[in-house]
Amino acid sequence: MWYRASTHMRCLIAAALPRGDQEAHVSATPSPELFQLDPRLDTAALAALYRPNQRLHVRGLLAPAGAQALYSHLAEEVQWSLALNDGTQAREATPAQRRQFEPGRELELAAFAYEGARQGFQFLYERQSVPEDPAARVSEPTLLNRFVDFLNSPPFIAFARTVTGASDIEWADAQATRYGPGHFLTRHDDSSGAHNRRVAYVVNLTPEWNTDWGGLLQFIDQEGHVARAYAPRFNAINLFSVPQAHAVSVVAPFAAWPRYSVTGWLRTR
Repeated sequence: MWYRASTHMRCLIAAALPRGDQEAHVSATPSPELFQLDPRLDTAALAALYRPNQRLHVRGLLAPAGAQALYSHLAEEVQWSLALNDGTQAREATPAQRRQFEPGRELELAAFAYEGARQGFQFLYERQSVPEDPAARVSEPTLLNRFVDFLNSPPFIAFARTVTGASDIEWADAQATRYGPGHFLTRHDDSSGAHNRRVAYVVNLTPEWNTDWGGLLQFIDQEGHVARAYAPRFNAINLFSVPQAHAVSVVAPFAAWPRYSVTGWLRTR
C-alpha cells in the first residue's frame, strides 16, 4: 500500500527513528598490513584522467586479501541501521530498534521515502556509522574501523592528494552502506557542510554486480541527463570533487544480492 507523506507520518518517523547507539559485531583486530594500496596503481596516470571532469573510477584499489576480508565483514558480521530522510533531517533505526518494529513498519517507511523522492531529496538504504575520533575506533576494533584507519593513513592520504590534486586533504570520514532492492539516493551535490569536504569517495565491495540491477553512481548534467555512471565494481574506488550533482539509482527488485560500499568525504581541517 502507498502512503501520502503527512504530518502524522513524519511524527511516526521521528518516533520510530531517533538517533541512537550503533551496534556491530567486533572482529579480532587485524594485522595493520591487511589493508594496502595495490602496488600496480599508477597515480600519475590516474591524476591525468581525474583532472578534466574532476571524477574518476579506479579499479583495483586494495591488495586483494584486504578487499575480500572487508567484504566478508560487511556481508557476515555488520548489523545494519535503516536510514532515510524525514523531510527535514536524516533519521535512522538501529538494529535493536528494527527488531522491535511491528510487522509492516519497514514497508511503511519505504513508502514514505518513495513519496518524498517524487518531489525532493530523499534516500533509503542501510548503514553502519564509523566514529570520526581515531581513539573511538581503537576502542572498538572492528574490521570496518580498521579500514577507516587505513583511509586516514599517510599512504592513502598521499594517494588521494596526488590523484585529485587536492593537496589540503587531511582526513577521511566514513560510513558503510548496504543497498538492497528498492534502496536509492536521489540527486544532490554534497554542498551541505562543504566548507571542508574536498572530495567524495565510494569504495565498492560487492564481488559481482550486473548493471541491470541498478545501484549505479550517476553524475547529472545541467540539463538533467546522466553525463556519466559508474557500476559498483568490486574493489574499485570512485572519487569526485565537491560539489557535483549525483545520485545512486534505485536497486532493482531482482538484484541477486545487496550492494556494499564504504563511502564518505576526504576533508580538510
